Amino acid sequence: MLYVFNVVLPVFALILIGYVCGRTGKLGVSASIELNRFVVWLALPAQLFNFAATSGWQTLWQPEFIFAFLMSCFLVFILVLGVSWYRTHDLAASSFDGLSASYSNTGYMGIPLCALALGQDGLAPAIISTFIVFVMFALATVLIEVGMLSHKKSHEVILSVLKSLCTNPLLIAPVAGLLWAASEFQMYGPASQVIAFLAAAATPCALVSIGLFLTQKSDSLPAQAWSISFAKLIIQPLVAWCIAAQILDLPTLWVNAIVILSALPTGTGPFMLAQYYKADGSVISRVVLITTMGSLVTLSLFLWSNSRI
Repeated sequence: MLYVFNVVLPVFALILIGYVCGRTGKLGVSASIELNRFVVWLALPAQLFNFAATSGWQTLWQPEFIFAFLMSCFLVFILVLGVSWYRTHDLAASSFDGLSASYSNTGYMGIPLCALALGQDGLAPAIISTFIVFVMFALATVLIEVGMLSHKKSHEVILSVLKSLCTNPLLIAPVAGLLWAASEFQMYGPASQVIAFLAAAATPCALVSIGLFLTQKSDSLPAQAWSISFAKLIIQPLVAWCIAAQILDLPTLWVNAIVILSALPTGTGPFMLAQYYKADGSVISRVVLITTMGSLVTLSLFLWSNSRI
């Protein structure tokens, strides 16, 4: 449990720092807005580009694991989206809910946790899963666009969705990184350092921003955040285990990896996407906080039970 605590604690601590700064007035509402803009347009795209550009294709091509993890994300995404849409009939808001329930914090928490729990062999599934959450990110973006433009004609919706996909920095960055990796060109040293500096700021700034956002009053139902968190921490790992262990019969290492990665808390991506679209991020911010705290228990229980087998 100690190394799970060591990985989760910095995430919770940065959210708490942002919350305290917001409550004490050290950082105000304008700081939250500008910090979000910095993350969405500079820091997070740099992190996504850097990650994609430094990953090798040979390591990433594991079709059975890709299918298992992608399907576990997709099924939970559709489940939560369907329930939310049935209740609200708002496709955009439902897409944010679905993404919050299926978007694991693989980059910041998944990679170090898999390395600690599974050794160096655990890095490959952690890296692969990070690219898969990009796919879910793109899917949610399409549905959000469709939901927001439902009053327009079909061809106008299609053109708007394509324009959004081609101009969204959170989608362009990983694609550009993959293309750069495939080109085998060497990046100019100072340019690489600038990208690395911006990338290093993405996670802490995003988490502090969430803490600031939590200080704002919200009329959203707490039950919604709790149900999404339950889907993220309990349902998704169970679905992933069923697909990986019972259907595909993957090796033990890959089964353990997919359960760990599916049981991770919600990452900051959905919150940043909500900020990009100027949507209400109150539920998402609470899901990030609840799942981050809850994952300390669920991940520890899984790792403890796995060590007993």
